[in-house]
Amino acid sequence: MPCIRYFTKRGCSGHENTCACPLVFRGGETLFVAVIGSASCSPEIAAVAEQVGRQIARRRAVLVCGGRGGVMEAACRGAKAEGGTTVGILPGTERREANAYVDIPIVTGLGEARNAIVVRAADAVIAVSGGYGTLSEIGLALKMGRPVVGLGTWELYQQGQSVGSVLQAGTPAQAVAQALALAEALVKTKGVPVEGERDG
Repeated sequence: MPCIRYFTKRGCSGHENTCACPLVFRGGETLFVAVIGSASCSPEIAAVAEQVGRQIARRRAVLVCGGRGGVMEAACRGAKAEGGTTVGILPGTERREANAYVDIPIVTGLGEARNAIVVRAADAVIAVSGGYGTLSEIGLALKMGRPVVGLGTWELYQQGQSVGSVLQAGTPAQAVAQALALAEALVKTKGVPVEGERDG
């Protein structure tokens, strides 16, 4: 019988840190991981995103995305292949806009502004490649205090110096492990993510 693994200083009651019980926090809520990337992508990038989705589902976290094609669809496909749960935050007003692997389509009517909701809904963010829309989500996530892990995605510089805000991973498994570890650390130490520096 799996336990409910609460993230406290004592850890999971009756289990070691290697316990495979569901990842939950704050009264039983499951960890949510956003996967962000382009709505159209190469087969190679899609394969990476699908593996990210599979790893998220295997770790019993919920996958959040923009609900459309490309990286989003591939990640959802991977999560569903492992029996996971997927949430799509859609830019339009029709649930049918969601890809076939989204369990819970949420319409916003906000267009690209829905990017803020995608990252706000998550405890951690994984960026797979991506264009300017992905870059906007990375910036919003960091400002909201969400950890961001990247797979072949943007690296941020300020005045010619790397700011190291996006943790670059080598494989999908590493990306998911790092994202969940960062989310756990936030929950353990603060309970909720801390807002980043306000500049506007």
